Amino acid sequence: MVTVILGSALDIVEYCGVPRFLYSDFPLGNPCGKPGYRDMQLAIVRQALSMVHGIDQPRATWRAPFTWSENDAWRAAYARVDDSNRDALQRKGEQRRRQQADARAAGQRRAPMID
Repeated sequence: MVTVILGSALDIVEYCGVPRFLYSDFPLGNPCGKPGYRDMQLAIVRQALSMVHGIDQPRATWRAPFTWSENDAWRAAYARVDDSNRDALQRKGEQRRRQQADARAAGQRRAPMID
């Protein structure tokens, strides 16, 4: 059995000591790239699969060759909640919970993502 982990939490995954790790410097929850960027996602998955035969030592870490944004400005705002965005985030969360409940009621496993 071969294990390859795709992830965005470099320090945590390396601390755990996984056999093969493809690191993407992206916001958590997006290890394969931006939603809707199919070419980026396929390239990352292909790179991860190439690690199956391309790695012969344990605890190897490779880095995906993509950036989330040109200047990585996402870092400053990532997971930030303050007075400037609290109400909008609460509305978005309530909308998502309604979508999920509607999807469950319709027998779907997952609700479509919202923007």
